[in-house]
Amino acid sequence: MSTDAAIRVRGIEKSYKDLHVLRGVDLDVAEGSILALLGSNGAGKTTLVRILATLLRADAGTATVHGFDVADAPGDVRRSISLTGQFAAVDDVLTGRENLVLVARLRHLADPRTTADALLTRFSLTDAGDRKASTYSGGMRRRLDIAMSLVGDPPVIVLDEPTTGLDPQARIEVWHTVAELARGGTTVLLTTQYLDEAEQLADRIAILHKGTIIQNGTLAELKRLLPPAEVEYVEKQPSLEDVFLALVGEPDRIDTTDHTAPRTGQEPR
Repeated sequence: MSTDAAIRVRGIEKSYKDLHVLRGVDLDVAEGSILALLGSNGAGKTTLVRILATLLRADAGTATVHGFDVADAPGDVRRSISLTGQFAAVDDVLTGRENLVLVARLRHLADPRTTADALLTRFSLTDAGDRKASTYSGGMRRRLDIAMSLVGDPPVIVLDEPTTGLDPQARIEVWHTVAELARGGTTVLLTTQYLDEAEQLADRIAILHKGTIIQNGTLAELKRLLPPAEVEYVEKQPSLEDVFLALVGEPDRIDTTDHTAPRTGQEPR
């Protein structure tokens, strides 16, 4: 495990009466990397995230974020981390710019409007900045949500199942955004149930099962756990996702056009 860990977890345990959710979790996330935490429903992913975000206290073990202990220095941890959950913190009544300005003011930044404009540009939302968030597509709303979490430039961001409920195009938009975060030096802990998401984005993958990390490594390292594949000729048939993206067009860059007109696959936030 990295000696320069932005997130370090040792022996974390958490139970709810007789239900043992976390049974001694050990985990490191290296600075500037993306770690995907995989696990089925009930594996304990969100519980671990809530402990790291100081929203929940562990029963045992220690965890640090950006060098600060989550139990002993929760205020410093909160200034170092940003959490984007499965459901948006976006205010539909406000415009995209107003959402960002509001968060900047709540964080007592000196120039909220300049901060908002910079994030709109960074996330390719400038053209939509003065529209109400209620008119945004699912992918745009999620990008705005992530942009809001980056107000104040936290060095660590936790994305808890960020593409749940999104259509294939919107998922790709979010993938582009997450990859850009890591390229800019932000440390990303990504929880997901989607294996393809982990394959596309993660530098390392940790598998949480029944409250413990049962494997942790790169994609190549995890694949070597299985016997070598037998080479056979198989005619590959396109998947439904392949067909969908071929028909509607796979985005080469983040789309900022108006998605308010009804379309197949548009989802609520």
